Amino acid sequence: MNDCLFCKIIAKEIPSTAVYEDVDVYAFLDVGPVNPGHVLVVPKAHSSGLLDTDPQMLKTWTIVVQNIARAVKLGLGVSGFNLQQNEGVVAGQTIMHLHAHIIPRYEHDGLKLWSSKRYASPEEAQTIAEKIKNKLIT
Repeated sequence: MNDCLFCKIIAKEIPSTAVYEDVDVYAFLDVGPVNPGHVLVVPKAHSSGLLDTDPQMLKTWTIVVQNIARAVKLGLGVSGFNLQQNEGVVAGQTIMHLHAHIIPRYEHDGLKLWSSKRYASPEEAQTIAEKIKNKLIT
């Protein structure tokens, strides 16, 4: 994709601070990190998101994500990290190229990711679960 920021980074048209590269996947530090060591992991082949990516590429990409997450944890001496993949504008995706955020977590970093919302009833939760189950591909 000619106008995709990540495709330009992968093609070395835009500089980045790489932490990993192979024939299929590129990983680099986010220029606007949530925390120091925030890494983005992208497949080199353009796809807009998780649902548009070839399943075999997803396997390859996921193995690299795991390897980099382990390296972030060990290399930075953190005891945890958040793994995030935003799918669609409403979910916060700003670059339409599949990518994972690996965000190291530091004690007292002040980040809060979860709300205290609850389902109104067990019936509401069951209705939502059924809608999801009915669309699973097996």
